[in-house]
Amino acid sequence: MSAGTARAARAAGAGLDARIGLLLPEFRAALDRIWAVPAPARLYPDYLCVTHQTIRASVPLMETALERCRELEAGDPVAAALVPYWRRHIAEEAGHDTWLREDLAAIGRDPDEVWRRVPSAAVAALVGTQYFWIAHVHPVCLLGYVAVLEGSPPRADVARVLSARTGLPYEGFRTLRRHAELDPAHGEELRAFLDGLPLTARMLRGVHLSALHTVRMLVTVFDALTRAHTPAPPCRGGGGRKEAACPGSSC
Repeated sequence: MSAGTARAARAAGAGLDARIGLLLPEFRAALDRIWAVPAPARLYPDYLCVTHQTIRASVPLMETALERCRELEAGDPVAAALVPYWRRHIAEEAGHDTWLREDLAAIGRDPDEVWRRVPSAAVAALVGTQYFWIAHVHPVCLLGYVAVLEGSPPRADVARVLSARTGLPYEGFRTLRRHAELDPAHGEELRAFLDGLPLTARMLRGVHLSALHTVRMLVTVFDALTRAHTPAPPCRGGGGRKEAACPGSSC
């Protein structure tokens, strides 16, 4: 490992945190806007469906990254180090999409609703870009995506607060509650793992781009959801006469 590569490896976790941190206020504001809509109980089933569209892609993404790492590992120490990481993380993430279906059932909705919806272009861009970087840059890029999803865990009291705000059963917030418990440890593990990888400057750039893209696309997805549940302000015609409400956007 060259001196430059060693320095990049030691700084990888902290550098990624700093990059993500620049966009965290925007990310958190987008989440706040979701729960500030006039009827958050009506929004929550849509939130669960959109989250399912993302989470159900996590294991297939990591399986693709694992397959690519196996192709590269003989001459690539980063790919070789990622093989056991992906195996372990695939096992840890398996079944998380089922939690979301159970949350839907707990609030009285059909859990199969998630399969009838077509993911938006924003969700496709959020997930699909990772396949491109895995195949055409390096599978280590996916760590940027993982770092965002697990690096900003919900508050410990998220289930209680949102149950009270929406009036929906506490049991319907299982996914958020469990991620509030699990993600802090996963985030710490990922930062330590990144710091130990012999990343090249190109690899580090790929991880950073992946993380920043993930934040931006999540904000896009969340804001579309918020707009779909926010009444549009009335338009004003000539002479101050109120016209029909402007059509709103939806995801």
